[in-house]
Amino acid sequence: MEKPFKDKSKYRQRHNQQTQTPHYAAIDLGTNSCRLVIATPTPTSFHVVETFSKITRLGEGIINDNQLSKAAMRRTVNTLKVCKSVMDEYAPISRSRFVATAACRRAKNCAQFLDMVQKETGISLEIISPQEEARLAVVGCLPLLNRNIKRALIFDIGGGSTEISLARVTEDGKTFIEGYVSLPYGVVTISEAFPKQEMTNLAYNTIIERTHNILAEFDAKYGVYEAIKNQEIQVIGTSGTVTVLGAVHLGLSRYNRSAVDGLSISGVEVEKVINKIKNMGDLGRRKHRCIGPEKADLTISGCAIIEALLTIFLPSEITIADRGIREGILLDLIEHEKQMKKHKKKHFHRYPYYKRKKNARSE
Repeated sequence: MEKPFKDKSKYRQRHNQQTQTPHYAAIDLGTNSCRLVIATPTPTSFHVVETFSKITRLGEGIINDNQLSKAAMRRTVNTLKVCKSVMDEYAPISRSRFVATAACRRAKNCAQFLDMVQKETGISLEIISPQEEARLAVVGCLPLLNRNIKRALIFDIGGGSTEISLARVTEDGKTFIEGYVSLPYGVVTISEAFPKQEMTNLAYNTIIERTHNILAEFDAKYGVYEAIKNQEIQVIGTSGTVTVLGAVHLGLSRYNRSAVDGLSISGVEVEKVINKIKNMGDLGRRKHRCIGPEKADLTISGCAIIEALLTIFLPSEITIADRGIREGILLDLIEHEKQMKKHKKKHFHRYPYYKRKKNARSE
């Protein structure tokens, strides 16, 4: 988690006003955590100037009655207040988008929560569909796609759902999603469905079997296994569990995003890392600096989903992405701004009214 530097806020505001640097902001509010990123555009992408994230477990207990608990809502609103204070330091924010995913889609009292957020923070949350969630994850991860491979299978393990997308890049550089499937569970809902500190083998294998049943139909329709076998598809994973796999694989004593983001691990090595995490036991995962007590139960749940993907598609390697929805939002906003500027430029040259009028007078 990155902490906002509140003591520098006045300096930043003056600097922003003097340089007129456009700042874009994105918030991804998931079932388990809240993530904020603020960035400035570059010619080809963006430059991150501030990030903030915190585990809020907004969807805690939602599998019981499809309700957001008062405690979870309060935790999340308090976190969003911090997000608002960080954004205020970089004011004015030129463009922004703040999205909420599975927990809010599922909760019967979501309207009450959204109203609470609006009143106390001024932030307007947008509940997005599973399809839009998958699309944003694809857009965010595409910079990691090998230029020699035109297709990617991108999986995003969330707290309340897991989005799996098959994307293709066309010859002119455009991207579209060929196929998509959403698993109706994620690390939070799995850990609450099997609440014991140490998940039993039966529970773990149940998740794998259920995931296999869903993905078998997806594979039959799109031929994913054969395409991966022929090295026509790159497999990219994004989520807290995926980045933990990268950190454990590298033997990091403390998480390092720059070392993990974009890392490729062979399928065989991924299996070894999963077994290592399983053999740590609950206490070992709690003590591990790249997992810790907040992620101990969630990580083992995510490992079950990843193992299911491995055993049905048999990828030779997986690319790890410490990016996703937030980055997809930023790239969307920047691209929209570019298109707007192009449109204005074309409009001006097509109808140069003022220029013609001036020339007419001079003649």
